[in-house]
Amino acid sequence: MARTLAELPKGSRITDYISLGVVTKTFPEATVKTVLEATGRSSQRQRELPAHVVVYYVIALALYMQSSYREVLRCLLEGIQWLLNPTARIKVTGKSGISQARTRLGVEPLKQLHDQTVRPIAVAATKGAWYRDWRVVSLDGSTLDVADEDANDAAFGRPVAQRGKSAFPQLRFVSLVENGTHVLFGTQIGSYGTSEMTLAKGVLPWLGQGMLCLADRYFFSFEFWNRTQDTGAELLWRIRKNLRLACERRLADGSYLSRTYPSQEDRRRNTNGVVVRVIDYQLEGVAGAEPLYRLITTILDPEKAPAAELAALYHERWEIETALDELKTHLRGARIVLRSKTPDLVRQEFYGLLMAHFAIRGLMHEAALKADEDPDRLSFVHAVRVIRRKLPIFHAIPPRGEAEVP
Repeated sequence: MARTLAELPKGSRITDYISLGVVTKTFPEATVKTVLEATGRSSQRQRELPAHVVVYYVIALALYMQSSYREVLRCLLEGIQWLLNPTARIKVTGKSGISQARTRLGVEPLKQLHDQTVRPIAVAATKGAWYRDWRVVSLDGSTLDVADEDANDAAFGRPVAQRGKSAFPQLRFVSLVENGTHVLFGTQIGSYGTSEMTLAKGVLPWLGQGMLCLADRYFFSFEFWNRTQDTGAELLWRIRKNLRLACERRLADGSYLSRTYPSQEDRRRNTNGVVVRVIDYQLEGVAGAEPLYRLITTILDPEKAPAAELAALYHERWEIETALDELKTHLRGARIVLRSKTPDLVRQEFYGLLMAHFAIRGLMHEAALKADEDPDRLSFVHAVRVIRRKLPIFHAIPPRGEAEVP
């Protein structure tokens, strides 16, 4: 979708934008510079757009997807001007200069900053984030349209449409979401042709003890179930109804113990089976409900997690759909295509989008704790509007790596 040369609100002060308050609080300048040093992308000489400023600029692009490159940069530079020298004149680098600065930066610093910083944030007092002693997370994937360029098409591919191919190439990604806070973490990205199962394997290092992971039936396989269980997380996944799971022992809450096998041969010989607990249930009186839902879990003791509670909990998996909608619709903008023209910058822009979402969700979580509210009760759309309108002031971004302004 083409962009007009949109402007941000007239009269915008740099304190509203350059400090990027919630962003610099979430991603402190010291952390950004450490990542740049580790990836070899620190600025080697003084530039109009030093590397640490470009990192914040990429995140700012995600906050203002419908504004032009130069308009977003204008706000950053005006912010620096107001903080350092209100009488100085500023020069807004052209689109070519911005592209060169982003290309020098590359994707690796953004990816490393994302992987190092974006984590679950719920604390014991966070409402809606826990089931008994477990932090509830969900696994799912989605796609995003990227700019219709030959390089992007070659790198990412595009789905087949009813009449030929779709209008835009697409990247595919798989994420975990912390259900209670809607924080997307552990995200893995690939081409449209990369399967969600392949990407999901890269998510596993972000799972661990104390988590309860929900997933849809698409993700179940014997091999992936066991690899995920090896992370130490407990699992509650939906599976296909036609998967053979013989009842070995009926439990008091109506669930039963069974075994899943790596192959039909192992099933016949009763070898290499893994014990699972099966929960079958129906949703009576719910329009459009399927005749039977089947879940399996690693929590074998019904006293630790009764079947009725797990059946109700599984439907919290849809929280990831809400989080993906926040990312793709309310933050990016409906029908907005990632603007970058090359695959490396597409990936860079995508990580910027994820980190902008994380920063917003972190602010919302902090507000929910202070108000003793469930973060789900706060409006993501309202939070985005407030942040775009007037970001809280913490510390500013020095334009040329000079001393920070108090």
